[in-house]
Amino acid sequence: MEYASIVITGQKSYRGRLAPSPTGFLHLGHAKTFLIAQERALSNHGVLIFRNEDLDNDRVRDLFKDAMISDLKWLGLSWSEGPDVGGAHAPYDQSGRIPLYRDVFEDLRKSGHLYPCACSRKDVRGSLGAPQGADEEPVYPGTCRTATLTGDGKVSWRFRVPDRKRIEFTDLNLGPHHFIAGRDFGDFVVWRHDDIPAYQLAVVVDDHLMEINEVVRGADLLVSTARQILLYEAMGWVPPAFYHCHMVLDEFGNRLAKRDGAMGLNYLREKGVSPEQIIGLINSSKKRV
Repeated sequence: MEYASIVITGQKSYRGRLAPSPTGFLHLGHAKTFLIAQERALSNHGVLIFRNEDLDNDRVRDLFKDAMISDLKWLGLSWSEGPDVGGAHAPYDQSGRIPLYRDVFEDLRKSGHLYPCACSRKDVRGSLGAPQGADEEPVYPGTCRTATLTGDGKVSWRFRVPDRKRIEFTDLNLGPHHFIAGRDFGDFVVWRHDDIPAYQLAVVVDDHLMEINEVVRGADLLVSTARQILLYEAMGWVPPAFYHCHMVLDEFGNRLAKRDGAMGLNYLREKGVSPEQIIGLINSSKKRV
């Protein structure tokens, strides 16, 4: 099946993206990643796209979308592609692109890469012997791999990873990495039980159709990169290059989360902190990038 691209096919120049989710206020970690993404786009005389990853219906709020656009502009970030709204580039909303994701999902399903799964996240965690951290993605034990589910009713769809396959890539910032499918991560959800595409599928489809050739994001998504490479391979697509940034940590050595209000850009703005001070905070938090 042919999928409609939003840009001219055959584009070879640098194409990067900013891709926040409006599920909370942006923090210093987001600022660091997005500033690096802009720096790399500018240094390569390339294009930077703004994509609003707004598929999580339970957590997405207009308040957060408005705040992230305001915070990014305040920080000095700009993007050179997106829908024209009053002479300015608005972000591409993933919520308006669901038919594109569904087409790819159907191709993966028909080619045998997917299977229906009736397990909830709670079921998966309960089936594991070792406790999982709150932010860790549990390795799916394959409960529904051989089940005879029809795909009707309240099921999600998982990608069947090739057991013990070694996925290797060289990150442009962090160097060589490898992960073993079935050990470091298991079969992962690509279509949720509430009929919404999951993060892994939507990101791959968008990055391919938008012809993104370098993805800048946090080091917490290294395992997601391995999952996404498998999706690229299944679709016969060439994956982009990846540049994973070291995380900005709080005073206790934990990575920042959107619930960390004291590190939120909107909170710092309200306290009179300037964009220049934000950049200084980011640079002083960890010398390496």
